[in-house]
Amino acid sequence: MQRAPSRRVLVVEDEPKMLAMIAQFLEGEGWEVYGCGTGEEALKLMTEVAPDVVILDWMLPGMSGLDVCRRIRAESKVPLIMLTAKADEVDKLLGLELGADDYITKPFSLRELSARIRAVLRRSSSAWREDRIKIGDLVIDLERHEVRKAGAKVQLTPTEFKILSILAASAGRVYSRLQLVDAALGEVYQGYERSIDTHISNLRKKLGDDSAQPKYIDTVYGVGYKMLPARGDADDSLER
Repeated sequence: MQRAPSRRVLVVEDEPKMLAMIAQFLEGEGWEVYGCGTGEEALKLMTEVAPDVVILDWMLPGMSGLDVCRRIRAESKVPLIMLTAKADEVDKLLGLELGADDYITKPFSLRELSARIRAVLRRSSSAWREDRIKIGDLVIDLERHEVRKAGAKVQLTPTEFKILSILAASAGRVYSRLQLVDAALGEVYQGYERSIDTHISNLRKKLGDDSAQPKYIDTVYGVGYKMLPARGDADDSLER
């Protein structure tokens, strides 16, 4: 059985020893860790890797952690935990008001950090699923109208995005061509059901999917198409 892909965590910490310690611990827990030491690098990695959670230090050189938090929140609802040596309640409230989901004061234990990560993921999982659909290494961001495969952006037309979103939202369910036309294009396009075949073919090419041995979109002959659930990912609420 194919192993489910690791969840991605972005750790933004300007102290190299602290960053290495956190990364080593989280990798040991099965996370795919991306680390950096500045806010500018963090914003770049946000776009490149689409992390599942962000660990963000308050005190960063140049752009502060608060500014990074504000910028991330303007574009994403990804769970975010602030790390800081500041212990004042006013500082904590400021971080939370800017969009942080939790706040850990240094020094802290790595086990506590792991527990906080699990907690914010549990709290945000329902809202996250409303905006994102994740199947294996494929992430469909409904809010940003964006698709990524293994972190790399996939350029789709609006119609291709609609069709993929419809199929992915109910992985395993078979949709007829007429149902896909109605949902993606509207009633005015009834009678053009076969155009769906062209859109599906283009989607497969862009996703690197093989129709003979599909990983994402499967043809149900005589009926229509369905999205295949990720192997090994069934019932994993944090991965979907």
